[in-house]
Amino acid sequence: MLTPLPQSLSVVLVEPQHPGNIGMVCRAMANFGISDLRLVNPCPYLHPEARKFAVAGNHLLGSARCYPDLPAALADVHLSVAATRRAGRLRGTLHPSSRLPELVGALPEGGRAALVFGREDCGLTGDEIACCGAGVRIASSEEVGSLNLAQAVMVLLYELHRRPGMVGEERDLPEEGELQAVYAQMDDVLDRIGFTNPACPGATLTRLRQLISRARPDRAELGLLRGMWGQISESINNWPGRRRGGR
Repeated sequence: MLTPLPQSLSVVLVEPQHPGNIGMVCRAMANFGISDLRLVNPCPYLHPEARKFAVAGNHLLGSARCYPDLPAALADVHLSVAATRRAGRLRGTLHPSSRLPELVGALPEGGRAALVFGREDCGLTGDEIACCGAGVRIASSEEVGSLNLAQAVMVLLYELHRRPGMVGEERDLPEEGELQAVYAQMDDVLDRIGFTNPACPGATLTRLRQLISRARPDRAELGLLRGMWGQISESINNWPGRRRGGR
């Protein structure tokens, strides 16, 4: 028998397009004892087709929470892991799905984690990947590599059950919403000093976000960063000259 996963784990579906797939995700979650389903701008998730495919997970449809965007859905979690098969320079390091227990297991007791899944036809955008603290890829055929949404959820939940991670050291980790506030500060300062490249405005901030995600600062360290960037913001003048990228 599989050991139930902690209730501090959430499954986040970004703009799911088919009610039946949402229902099958609910069934997969029920199989592994997970009850926190979060939906970002979903299709009609209470559609009869969703209820049909949810089977024993039908109750999860009624308790699902909806959000207008991904940052709002992740605001109270300490670690978010994006599931994607597309690599890219700005998508950060994609870990094999077998490393998921290690990533989640590094959280201290009481830490909340979220598994994030994208649209059935095109997955997660680069900006949505950047919202997450880590990314994982499920090994599959190069010819037909894309998994059904519920299949992907099932695989990652099974990875966590198959090799439960140990509880990490006790740390006061910030929630994603607190990190987003610091990222907004950084973005404003980088633009004001002319460091942002207008041709690819999100590139620099994305790399800084990846760096901070790897460092996993606690609340005191994040407060230091926020105070430092706040002081920089107050002390600088807007850059009047030529910007990066030739503009």
